[in-house]
Amino acid sequence: MTLTADAGAAGAAREDAAQETVYRPSHDLDLARTVGVLRRGGTDPTTVIDGAVIWRAVRTPLGAATLALRASGGEVRATAWGAGAAEALDRVPDLCGARDDATGFDASRHPLIAEVARRNPGLRLTRTDEIFDALAGAILEQKVTAVQAFGAWRFLVSRFGERAPGPTPRPMFAPPAASVWRTIPSWSWHRAGVEPPQSKTIVRSAERGDRIERAVRAADDGAAAERILTSLPGVGAWTSAETRIRALGDPDAVSVGDFHLAHEVGHVLAGARTDDDGMLELLAPWAGHRQRVIRLIYASGVKEPRRGPRLAPENHRDR
Repeated sequence: MTLTADAGAAGAAREDAAQETVYRPSHDLDLARTVGVLRRGGTDPTTVIDGAVIWRAVRTPLGAATLALRASGGEVRATAWGAGAAEALDRVPDLCGARDDATGFDASRHPLIAEVARRNPGLRLTRTDEIFDALAGAILEQKVTAVQAFGAWRFLVSRFGERAPGPTPRPMFAPPAASVWRTIPSWSWHRAGVEPPQSKTIVRSAERGDRIERAVRAADDGAAAERILTSLPGVGAWTSAETRIRALGDPDAVSVGDFHLAHEVGHVLAGARTDDDGMLELLAPWAGHRQRVIRLIYASGVKEPRRGPRLAPENHRDR
């Protein structure tokens, strides 16, 4: 069907109009600790925390949408704009941890974990269902500093993503679809500071983007999803875990191979540094909920003292 100019204008007006809903969770909810973890650095073009409002730019099958979340009086007021506004609103319960099931979790196994869990009853595990977006972001974070990874994410999403509709607090962009990631030219990867192994991994994964998303969504559990993700060239256990944490809210995912995680877990649970094997041993009593314990460790504010200079970012753009 061909739209007339008036019909097209009316369609644009409908997309600009705000749609709203109110979500009343049946559980305690700390919106900032639950959804705020999705932000990739302070300049993330997909997620902005503006005072008490969390803004997200998302990609849906119908187009880009902007979602604004505000928590007040035991409820979450959600407003969305854009062609995908209705779907963005449908995702709000999962974003707020509606599918997070803590059955079988025993915080009392460690006094600090028990205390942090008591002080943070609203800490939930979010789920975006944005599988390829989470995968691409995790691949960009392989073997680089957070500053480098967040800068690359900002550069690529801002140039190749879709401008978010609505009155965003600053320009925001929904992440590119897999079909767009695989067409990003080599010079743009270079300008973003992304090394060839990571760019090639994203491009190869993007070639199977829709199939990956369908297979991961159909997976019976986190272990099955991990087998699917790690079947991709260049995707290992760390990248799989980081993807599952964001996209699926996997309560048992552990980012083995992380530069700091094992040290932090060892410091909090045993009072000493440890390696990945030691971390897994310390977390074993909470099998099924190891990511939940890690989130509580982060929420505790207890950190291992830094023992040396920070890793200096490398600049590959002039090579």
